[in-house]
Amino acid sequence: MKFKRSRRRWAVTFLFIAVFLGIALYPLPSQNAIHYYDRVSGAMKTEKVPGESWLVWLYHNPVGEATLSTFARRKIVSTVYGNRMDRASSVKLIDPFIKDFGVDMSISQKKKFKTFNEFFYRKLKPEARPIAGDSSIAVSPADGKVLAYADIHNADFFVKGARFDVATFLDDPKLAEKYRDGSLLIFRLAPPDYHRYHFPVGGRVGRNHTITGDYFSVNPLALRKKLEIFWLNKREYSVITNPVFGDVVMVEVGATMVGSMITTFKGNTVKKGEEKGFFKFGGSTVVLIFEKDKIRIDPDFLKNTAKGFETTVKMGERIGVSF
Repeated sequence: MKFKRSRRRWAVTFLFIAVFLGIALYPLPSQNAIHYYDRVSGAMKTEKVPGESWLVWLYHNPVGEATLSTFARRKIVSTVYGNRMDRASSVKLIDPFIKDFGVDMSISQKKKFKTFNEFFYRKLKPEARPIAGDSSIAVSPADGKVLAYADIHNADFFVKGARFDVATFLDDPKLAEKYRDGSLLIFRLAPPDYHRYHFPVGGRVGRNHTITGDYFSVNPLALRKKLEIFWLNKREYSVITNPVFGDVVMVEVGATMVGSMITTFKGNTVKKGEEKGFFKFGGSTVVLIFEKDKIRIDPDFLKNTAKGFETTVKMGERIGVSF
């Protein structure tokens, strides 16, 4: 046990030394800001990214890339940082975080927390996230920003000419073939977002599959340089069988500083909007994959994605309807 603690301390110390020297020796390359559309107002906004210089350094700097390959993508770094967020001392980080990112605490069920992680995966009041419509409507599984593709096979993804590799992403070529020409929605949760995720449709749910992997950042600043992050990171998925939408694949993707993904649902039958689980500290992603001709994705998502921009969405909002 002492050896493990010592090794972790050494790894974290080395990482901070590498960061310091890397930033000192190599200037950070300029990056385009992350712009997105606010769904309610239709206005384009600029995202405030926690640790932006750190991300640019890791993914766009030679020393940073070496550090990323050696340490930062490893579970040990995310585990150590995640454990810090479970300590009582982490409470002092809550108020500055709320202030910096304008977190609306009026909709939180609790106002006082014992740790930062307890605040991070807080539950909201039920009325704060109403579930849209009837059984012909699919809803967002999470708060965040979404990219949407009506046809996975023919859609460019973040980088022109790049395709989303469903077979590698699901680690199951046979299952992936079913979704070859299907529809894809990617919901990116930033650290200030509500971090519980919910079922987009009701139905019968198969077992939860876990695919081991790394812990790269899923922020666009990282994806611009390393597109394959989605099928390198740890992920979990299950298939929801719905009489209207068919077999819908729901995938949760881990990321840098995500302590863990916690599954909370039980049984094999769920209602639309029912909670599936939550992420501990860190931003991450939920991905939905629909079979061909099973969902008409709302046009605002498709339009904005075609222009290269994400769109904000709240858990429970309509994202599309059945054919």
